[in-house]
Amino acid sequence: MSLEVNDLSIARGGVRVLEGVSFTLAPGRALVLRGPNGIGKTTLLRTVAGLQPPVSGAVEAEAESLVYAGHSDGIKATLTVAENLNFWAQVFGRKDISPALKAFDLAPLADRAAGMLSAGQKRRLGLARLLVTGRPVWVLDEPTVSLDREAVAMFAQVVGAHLAAGGSALLATHIELGLEGAETLELAPYRARAAEVDDFDEAFL
Repeated sequence: MSLEVNDLSIARGGVRVLEGVSFTLAPGRALVLRGPNGIGKTTLLRTVAGLQPPVSGAVEAEAESLVYAGHSDGIKATLTVAENLNFWAQVFGRKDISPALKAFDLAPLADRAAGMLSAGQKRRLGLARLLVTGRPVWVLDEPTVSLDREAVAMFAQVVGAHLAAGGSALLATHIELGLEGAETLELAPYRARAAEVDDFDEAFL
């Protein structure tokens, strides 16, 4: 189940930031977005995930095949770790949360309120939601924020297993995860050119 992005142009705050972006993400593959801060990585990921419309171009993916994990951990502070994962499992029609608890070493924290977790533990819980969705295409924006070295390795292992099982991942990260066969897409060549103004009057039209 592949993800195809064709001649995509996107905007942030009404201003184009990237244009002409095209790529194909095949099952079992990972694609890492690279570029300086502010170039539009988050905007591109949100557009691919369907959270905002593109200016032009198309994103082609099978219905309900994508899941997005952004800067927010997406957890309820008053619920326990297990209750948070059970909630998301029910949303996506799943039942067993034990693989997610094990993968991110959350089983010892299963009965702890999410609001009592450290920043790194909250991030691990937020990422564990990926495993209860059952969706094959992961769209990830800086997933390793707040993770220590051990947790980064844990996350990389989870993504590697996901790829080995035929899933795929599109992600923006500054961390080298060591994913076998991962490709890189440099976004600098797709930076939108500044709008040209022919004369003074047009600046006010």
